[in-house]
Amino acid sequence: MNPLLKLIDLGQSYWIDNLTRKMIQSGELKRRITEEGLRGMTSNPAIFNKAISKSSDYNEQIRQLLHHGSDTAKIFEALAIKDVQDACDLFRPVYDSSQGVDGFVSLEVSPYLARHTEATIEEARRLYKAVNRPNCFIKIPGTLEGLPAIEQMLCEGVNVNVTLLFAVKRYEAVAKTYIKALERRAAEGRDVTRVASVASFFISRMDVLVDQLLSHHLLPEDPAGAASLPKQLMGKMAVANARMAYQSFKKIFSTPRWKKLEKKGAKVQRPLWASTSTKTPGYNDVMYVEPLIGENTVNTMPEETITAFADHGQLQSRSVEKNLAEARNDLRLLKKLGIQLDFVTQQLENEGIQKFIDPFIELMKSINAKQKEFSSAT
Repeated sequence: MNPLLKLIDLGQSYWIDNLTRKMIQSGELKRRITEEGLRGMTSNPAIFNKAISKSSDYNEQIRQLLHHGSDTAKIFEALAIKDVQDACDLFRPVYDSSQGVDGFVSLEVSPYLARHTEATIEEARRLYKAVNRPNCFIKIPGTLEGLPAIEQMLCEGVNVNVTLLFAVKRYEAVAKTYIKALERRAAEGRDVTRVASVASFFISRMDVLVDQLLSHHLLPEDPAGAASLPKQLMGKMAVANARMAYQSFKKIFSTPRWKKLEKKGAKVQRPLWASTSTKTPGYNDVMYVEPLIGENTVNTMPEETITAFADHGQLQSRSVEKNLAEARNDLRLLKKLGIQLDFVTQQLENEGIQKFIDPFIELMKSINAKQKEFSSAT
């Protein structure tokens, strides 16, 4: 049996980290949902840039928008909203059957807003209203500036995918922000049962950076097979860090404070493992899926990781809770080498924002090129 179909039995939903109009219109997305157990979808500027710039699937809508005088930014927004709406409609049966736990599609606020609270609130509110689907997530970065925006949107009933989380402390702040927002709603007599959120904790990028820092502790003359401490720790920090975040999740969502909301029908804010493709040559291609299976979790995977896990993924119940003592010790040893996780996670947050800004710039260029092409042809 396809391991993907059994993940849900172990408490984990798998989502796809991709969104294209072709996927929607060809029937591929519906097939994945009905036959392969796909339960949600995420997107970001890089995904939209690839979809729009490398296909003609959006050309007709771009021509129509040009005819109505839309500028580049408005054209992109219209294209993205249409795709998200159509994907939400395909996932609606999953949303309904799971009673609002799964079946979500994410749309991200502009990456330029990661350090701007009020502008994030305005855009998140506007995008959620424009999509007009109950199973839409608005992605908001979990930066310090993003936390007040996340709280306000959740309080207003906007479903939020909190993205770009790397540090356990920041994850804990996000989880507590979610609880605070629901407490505000409950105090105002508003429904908390249909407000949903996930906290997207990024995985593989940590190993990329930490491995690089660990390599600075290696000497050229070290034997290739020498089991030095830096080599022992390579490729292990991302999973160790995620396992610590999951322990925080369990602790925060078992407190009396949370139980009061749970009695009112509130749903936990699930940890979502993001960036789970393997980026280092030679590493196992499912190394960020197999060890992070656990109850009330989501793993959003790119297509190549989904294919790999379907082919040879190994299932282990509650694997995210295995080897905790080893994980804690590895994190301690990393600190002993002088590598500070606070520095690493802040650097990853900064890089993460830039990794969304860069493709967003390219996306605007791609749309602008199509505008010029279509305008000159009339």
